[in-house]
Amino acid sequence: MTTATPPLKPITEDFKEAVAFALSQHEAARAFVAEVVEGGLRNVFLVGCGGSLTASYPVHFLLETRAGFPVFHMNSDEFNLRKPALLGEGSLVLVSSHTGTTKETVAAAHYAKSTGAKVAALTRDDDSPLAQAADIAFTYRSEDTVVAPKGVLFGQLAYALLEKTGVEGDYAAIRKAYEALPDALYTAQEEGEALAHSIATALADEPVTYVLSAGPNYGAGYGFTMCYLMEMQWKHGGSYHAGEFFHGAFEVVTEDQPVILFLGEDATRPMAERTRRFLDKYTRKAHYVDSRIFSLPGVPEELRGDITPIALDVFGTRLARHYESVRGHDLDKRRYMFQVEY
Repeated sequence: MTTATPPLKPITEDFKEAVAFALSQHEAARAFVAEVVEGGLRNVFLVGCGGSLTASYPVHFLLETRAGFPVFHMNSDEFNLRKPALLGEGSLVLVSSHTGTTKETVAAAHYAKSTGAKVAALTRDDDSPLAQAADIAFTYRSEDTVVAPKGVLFGQLAYALLEKTGVEGDYAAIRKAYEALPDALYTAQEEGEALAHSIATALADEPVTYVLSAGPNYGAGYGFTMCYLMEMQWKHGGSYHAGEFFHGAFEVVTEDQPVILFLGEDATRPMAERTRRFLDKYTRKAHYVDSRIFSLPGVPEELRGDITPIALDVFGTRLARHYESVRGHDLDKRRYMFQVEY
């Protein structure tokens, strides 16, 4: 049940600054990627835990769709235990942790380097254990603005890889779109406030909420469910792939079952639209987060599908703030994380 209605916290003050700082590392990303590719790139691994893993879903999709090299995506501890056979010289491992102290991820960086792989860290500060374990660190220097700059850092590395390996693309246009992101993503948060408030108000006291998403937007849905609903609001939630939904999970839908569906503007949108048609018919508690509500000034229409996964992820951070305000449950409150041994 709701316990209080504290004021809604504003969009983070350093939002534009943090995104701009991430953008300022573009040339460093290109130089590092050039060195890796010229040294003989064989494959790429995207490694992290929790929100740092979900942040790499968009570039996993991007690289698997367009790159001529294999791309692997996995939890840090599984990476350490699985010991991928293809990991070694010629591998590039992108490891991410906000604090740079996540023990599994720091261990993953050390393990990757021991195999001869090149390691790039994406983290808050350049003096963290993760940054020190990597060959290079890309940072955003903010405690409060995390999702957007991390998405930018991942994207810059991914596009640098595509360009350097000879994949056709209008990289000047992509760069121009990225340079618009400090303002565009800030505006997207403003444009999403009414929707975020309506969802949080409607679902604040619901016992279970299911969240659906697909393609490069899967991380936005999964991250919102696990990191915000479950970790930061202590609410029961389940995240499912919008395509997989029809192969089992949809059987729990009733007219009173709350569902949040994220829809992007990439090639997988038809899956999400199919899911929306089903939800429109079988539940009266469906809520849709469609990236088309974001104007994204400075982002060309043909590139929106590449940018909207970041916008949806950023929307999730504001939706969490609205839950916090409506429910009176501080996003920083924890039972176990950083409180006990685990």
